[in-house]
Amino acid sequence: MNYEKNYRELESTYYMPAFSRDLMLVKGSGCNVTDAEGKTYLDLVAGIAVCSSGHCHPKVVQAIQKQAAELIHCSNLYYVPHQGTLAKRLVEYSGLKKAFFSNSGAEANEGAIKLARIRTGKTEFIACEDGFHGRTMASLACTHKPAIREPFLPLNPRCSFVPYGDAEAIRKAINKDTAGVIIEPVQGEAGVIIPPEGYLREVREICDEKDVLLILDEVQTGIGRTGKWFAYQHEKIQPDIVSLAKGIASGFPMGAIIARDGLEFSKSEHGSTFAGGPVACAAAIATLDVVEEVLPSVADKGARIKKTLSAHDTRVAGLMVGVTIGDSCSKVQQACMEKGVLVNCAAHGNIRLVPPLVISPEEIDRGCEVIDAAIRSVC
Repeated sequence: MNYEKNYRELESTYYMPAFSRDLMLVKGSGCNVTDAEGKTYLDLVAGIAVCSSGHCHPKVVQAIQKQAAELIHCSNLYYVPHQGTLAKRLVEYSGLKKAFFSNSGAEANEGAIKLARIRTGKTEFIACEDGFHGRTMASLACTHKPAIREPFLPLNPRCSFVPYGDAEAIRKAINKDTAGVIIEPVQGEAGVIIPPEGYLREVREICDEKDVLLILDEVQTGIGRTGKWFAYQHEKIQPDIVSLAKGIASGFPMGAIIARDGLEFSKSEHGSTFAGGPVACAAAIATLDVVEEVLPSVADKGARIKKTLSAHDTRVAGLMVGVTIGDSCSKVQQACMEKGVLVNCAAHGNIRLVPPLVISPEEIDRGCEVIDAAIRSVC
């Protein structure tokens, strides 16, 4: 494989230092990845909930290769191959009405915010403490973490933050200028924080009562991650707008919003040069095919992780798992990496596990054994 042997030097010299990195990963297959030194790891991060079909799934690779050989880009000035087919499937899975594509989760949330503003004529939003919705300017305005938001103040739109899991706090925060409430069904970057049962139903009722749009950010939870196509389906509700990305195209840059009947962009109200291109749509359709096959097993796989790590404070929503470690989180992450298992430290000392949905029981057991040993040795 061709890659720069002096990649650390090149990055230090030429690349903006926005990330902290330990490894260069150069190859992936299924739930395993290999680094530049030739060491193989069991990947329980999956590009942060991105590689839902695993790394380089043959069906996804074939779809990308086939489309890339025919047409890589044609722009949204023309009808795009696969775009209508993908939109139809997402609409059918979601129970909503119309889809619009983007290149990332942050762009999807930008689109959701724009759509809420243009259709309601209102300008303010409500989001949750510890919520994460992206790093572009509007999505950042609705992202709570002060360390990444405050350096860029003032931000637009104006957003009020309330405690996560407290529906009444949302009711109290709504005012005459509130266009929408944006919430993650499970907070991912915060460390896989699961709200009380019935929370989303109560928020849905409040939004209906107050004539405010409910926007669900399913960038991490969507496309089967929690055991259903969308996490809101566990609560048997529907949002007004849902945003997607990460798991939708197995790592090919892709995002989407889907909205209910009566909520759509009119001509020239929104657009993107690259969004929903032929290769991205082909990758997404192939990914949906794979997820459709494994979706019935996701809940059982999550239950297996919960049982295996039952000695620890483990929160599970399908294959979205949080383990509270505390100040030793980074040490546990390092210990796991040394033993050939990749995990991720999210906020507040929480290990986050978001493995490929295709992970096998044997891989789950191996990964949990390493994690359990790492926690016991470090903590």
